[in-house]
Amino acid sequence: MKHKLLASDAGERTFILVLDTGDEAFKCITDFVEREGITAASIMAIGAFRAATIAFFEFETKNYRKIPVEVQSEVLSMIGDVAVDDEGKPSVHLHVVLGFSDGSTKGGHFLEGHVRPTLEVVLRETPSELRRRHRPDLGIALIDGLCS
Repeated sequence: MKHKLLASDAGERTFILVLDTGDEAFKCITDFVEREGITAASIMAIGAFRAATIAFFEFETKNYRKIPVEVQSEVLSMIGDVAVDDEGKPSVHLHVVLGFSDGSTKGGHFLEGHVRPTLEVVLRETPSELRRRHRPDLGIALIDGLCS
């Protein structure tokens, strides 16, 4: 993975990360966020995977049902954010829409993706800190504390 700082102004930084064939996307993005000490950001990406795992949150069971994708796919859209979790660590939350050779798509919560040939990620940090707190009643962690 290569990265470059594109802009830095008033506490906001914008980076581009370019992942290479074989990189695991979620790990690369998470490692970068931790290394840079990023506590609030938005993320967008396009590219392709040789294989990926997405998931669907089943509200009734409060669990993610994994959906393996074992074929080449295009990342038509990946969006998400970074917030600080209950342990004080940066938490990356991403959703993705994958496109296939027949024009069909699959989408969901992004868990893992093995890049082929590239993934281009734009990460825009903000000077604020966002908090993501686990909600036992829902079974998931959500951004919290925006309203007083």
